[in-house]
Amino acid sequence: MQYRQLGKSGLLVSELCFGTMSFGKQGYWEKIGGLDQPAAQHLVDTALDAGINFFDSADVYSYGQSEEMLGKALKGKRDKAVIATKVRGRMSPEINDVGLSRHHIMQSCENSLKRLGTDYLDLYIVHSFDFMTPLEETLSALNDLVHQGKVRYLGCSNYFAWQLMKALSISEKHHWEKFVSLQAHYSLVSRDVEIELAPLCQDQGLGITPWSPLCGGFLSGKYPRGAQGPQDARRSKEDHNFIQIDEADYDILDEVQRIAAARGVSAAQVSLNYLLRKSTVSSVIVGATKPEQLQDNLKAVEWQLTVEEVAALDAVSAPPRLYPNWMLEFTRLDRDNPQMMM
Repeated sequence: MQYRQLGKSGLLVSELCFGTMSFGKQGYWEKIGGLDQPAAQHLVDTALDAGINFFDSADVYSYGQSEEMLGKALKGKRDKAVIATKVRGRMSPEINDVGLSRHHIMQSCENSLKRLGTDYLDLYIVHSFDFMTPLEETLSALNDLVHQGKVRYLGCSNYFAWQLMKALSISEKHHWEKFVSLQAHYSLVSRDVEIELAPLCQDQGLGITPWSPLCGGFLSGKYPRGAQGPQDARRSKEDHNFIQIDEADYDILDEVQRIAAARGVSAAQVSLNYLLRKSTVSSVIVGATKPEQLQDNLKAVEWQLTVEEVAALDAVSAPPRLYPNWMLEFTRLDRDNPQMMM
């Protein structure tokens, strides 16, 4: 296992992060995994033994059960772990128990600390944008948590590029702690993060931590063209299909499987290794419900795709050329070639 800086911070995290969305079995989240404490303990121990030091949770995962189970699994090993959790989602019917108000952030942080059995969070992530609460209120509250010693680093997730840049500018203006990472939906099937967000993160020094890097298991090869996937798999559950798969996505999977077969590795390993080749990626979040899934994912760090293999995957999975990207690509030519526009 190798370790990378989380953005331009001084914090080193394992290139694979273990995600705990499958821990617990309450409400909506039961369909994700429904793991009990012994199963969670085994997976956490396996991750630690493999060199993973980065663990990701959220208060909404099984409405606190995931955090509680992760805290128990790391008991006595807290100093070996970088713990990330998130705030934003609704935690109860109480009117203010949702969002990114100072009220909800402060209370949610206290609750997460108790459930995790720790007195600080390594990385506190806002789970999504809150269109009701002013950014100044959110960022001020997060800054206070850092200066109180309850949080060490800040991150965001599921932001538009303009929202992220605005947040960074506000924090700089007020000399508040800035976001050091962006947790974003990113895989070979979903590379739209590269259009605006990845260049922004490169410029501003944020590390990207991709979630759903296998697109709910699609890129592991569980869902062959024209066939029904396993009934217990995440993409087989209608309300967990964030991304609709089309024929072009099967072309991506074909290339992934071609490379996997040539190398004697799994399709999942190829898909994870591809993201690890991206310069803005600090750590890729992997989740598992079975030990064999995690063991296979861990092997993705034991080898590297060649430049030619990355290029082949880039070509088959290229994101759409949206405006103004294509126009800027054209107009930059007069910088690169003085004779081009004459």
